[in-house]
Amino acid sequence: MKTTNFTKMQGLGNDFIVLHGHDRLPEDAGALALRLCDRHFGVGADGLVFVLPSERADYTMRIINSDGTEAEQCGNAIRCAAKYIHDKGLVEQGRSHLTIETIGAGVQPVVLTFEEGRVTAVRVDMGEPVLGGLAVPTTIDAEKIVEYPLTVDGRELRFTAVSMGNPHCVIFVDDAPGEDLYAWGPKLETHELFPRRTNVEFVTVRSRGHADMRVWERGAGPTLACGTGACATLVAGVLTGVLDREAAVSLKGGDLLIEWNEEDNRVYMTGPAEFVFEGSF
Repeated sequence: MKTTNFTKMQGLGNDFIVLHGHDRLPEDAGALALRLCDRHFGVGADGLVFVLPSERADYTMRIINSDGTEAEQCGNAIRCAAKYIHDKGLVEQGRSHLTIETIGAGVQPVVLTFEEGRVTAVRVDMGEPVLGGLAVPTTIDAEKIVEYPLTVDGRELRFTAVSMGNPHCVIFVDDAPGEDLYAWGPKLETHELFPRRTNVEFVTVRSRGHADMRVWERGAGPTLACGTGACATLVAGVLTGVLDREAAVSLKGGDLLIEWNEEDNRVYMTGPAEFVFEGSF
């Protein structure tokens, strides 16, 4: 029986099982994620992360959600993957600049911050946000979808659509921490406006430099944090005029610093990534 080693990592409580050693994504990756991500009968995680070879970057990252579906991109996962690549000696020790390829956002530059030789924060160039309605994708043919009306089970909402390599539906509300994600998340994720389903963010603005966010992740449900969701939140906040181009986004697992740079139109995310434990199966 073959034994496979894994590393459990987390970024603001958004946790992943990281695997390295495959030359390509395994055909049974979805089934493997279903088994290993189960918190009662497996290791337990929000997703399975494969660190694979790349012809365009230092490495490729592929993410399989806990429900067995593949995500195009994941902000917390890419920070964890970057720390893993450095700490496992897959690049030279102390090297601060890496590139990681994703299927949804292409090659992404990553900068590591060190304190006493240890990676303490990761800054990721998350690329340019996609705002076109059909490109996000939604079924709405518009240049931008900002505060668009949406009714679900009699509740009237307004959402802003952003893709950060994966689709997001950002909804500004009075009390994001009080939203029932289990009630509204599944209905919004699978709404007919979103042909490939969507991640859902409920957001409360505290000031122009600070917002609270709670997330229902497509394919994973409620998680403690979502990096691409925090990026989409900042972009949506700028588009609606309620956030500055640099702000802290507070998630249940902690804070991310997000910047939408006006000069290059790219979004930058800075936050932690932590080792949890190692094992084998």
